[in-house]
Amino acid sequence: MKIMDFLSKKAIVLNIKSTKKEEVIKELVDALINAEEIEKRHRNKIVDALLAREKLGSTAIGQGIAIPHAKSEYVEKLVAALGISSSGVNFDALDEEPVYIIFLLLAPQDSAGPHLKALASISRLLKDKYFRENLKACKDEKSIINLINQEDEKKV
Repeated sequence: MKIMDFLSKKAIVLNIKSTKKEEVIKELVDALINAEEIEKRHRNKIVDALLAREKLGSTAIGQGIAIPHAKSEYVEKLVAALGISSSGVNFDALDEEPVYIIFLLLAPQDSAGPHLKALASISRLLKDKYFRENLKACKDEKSIINLINQEDEKKV
């Protein structure tokens, strides 16, 4: 599964302003609202679903990465936002390190297969230290999209 199949090009936040997990999640949900991927009236329910998932265990997987995710009845298709933090965010990571790359993933309630495939694709992509460093070095959204497209093309 290609990342650009579900990553919203208009929901890439190059300089995450928030420094707390809950605020970062809200900032990325707002980016999806601004990109018209989800409806503003469902914001709080979607944020609640993401925070409920975080309570089960942090989605910060180490190496400066977090993949907050949830299924929601208010989402019509698999969609993701991407945030980059230059200062780092305390996301309660297992390695206790700050998080710099945040992929927020939302899926419809009944999409277990695509949801898991998307999580696997994101995890695989971000395992590559070279890719992570290049991603953090991007200066604009266009260069992020180009970098991810290059990686997606390698899978074909």
